[in-house]
Amino acid sequence: MSAGFYVSPEQLMKDRADFARKGIARGRSVVVVQYADGVLFVAENQSNALHKISEIYDRIGFAAVGRYNEFENLRIAGVRLADLRGYSYDRSDVTGRGLANAYAQTLGTIFSSGGEKPYEVELFVAEVGVTPDLDQIYRLTYDGSVADIQGHAVMGGQAESAEGYLKDNYSPGLDLDAAIALAAKALGHDDTAPRTLTGAQLEVAVLDRTRSQPRKFKRISEAEVDAALAAG
Repeated sequence: MSAGFYVSPEQLMKDRADFARKGIARGRSVVVVQYADGVLFVAENQSNALHKISEIYDRIGFAAVGRYNEFENLRIAGVRLADLRGYSYDRSDVTGRGLANAYAQTLGTIFSSGGEKPYEVELFVAEVGVTPDLDQIYRLTYDGSVADIQGHAVMGGQAESAEGYLKDNYSPGLDLDAAIALAAKALGHDDTAPRTLTGAQLEVAVLDRTRSQPRKFKRISEAEVDAALAAG
């Protein structure tokens, strides 16, 4: 009976991390930007049916990059968890922080397990507050790590190039049109071959604290995006 090859735990985790990162990098990027009235999500996505950006609950939004079937399963699980918690207790008990913690536990367990491959996904979970200082944005990576985001962030695709552009050009208190134009330019930014993106190539949504109804999530139409890009 032959013995199997030994692989150190460090090498195993490195291989799983490299596998997940490569899968995520193959997709198109998603940008999140805090603006004056809430939180903006912009994804490079030409599909009208397969959304990267979605609503989870009243004040909570979700964006993802990577394998669609994997992040869609996570989105559905998040909606069910939020609905159950809101129904069992109170709607105010459903928070972005609580949802981010649940996702972190799930992703971390899957990444550490030897029985299945790691998820090739990264997530943004955002909750819009009554005032800008109460906004919460969390970035979750394939291994369950959580980062608290302030101002702006990018994940997936050519994230480093887009993040560099945002860092150089972002300023707090942007209006919605300016934030959309900034995010689109960041997604198209490239030192060698920059691209100009149009509304047809982008999926855009906001968590707008000024909306009168409890549900703050709103999708921005292609025409509204094109108008914002023209103004910017």
